Amino acid sequence: MPQLDISPTPNPNSLKCTLRKGTFIPEGMESFNSAEEAAGHALGKRLFRIGGIVNVFIMPRFLTVTKTPEADWGDIMPEVERAVADTR
Repeated sequence: MPQLDISPTPNPNSLKCTLRKGTFIPEGMESFNSAEEAAGHALGKRLFRIGGIVNVFIMPRFLTVTKTPEADWGDIMPEVERAVADTR
């Protein structure tokens, strides 16, 4: 499993995940507001398979995942870690 540092953001429905080693993407940024938008991106596509995810923002060293207010981080974060591991 990749080692991620998880940090809160000003939005309580968003968490920032920073890789300790490596990158999510080589450069630039990717932002997806739906599974349809993420369809051509391996990590984005996997993250939207997780129930409750409504936005994914990816930079080379970190990504931010936003959930619905009703979703629980305790259910989502293990799935996020698996999705990251499966695409590395």
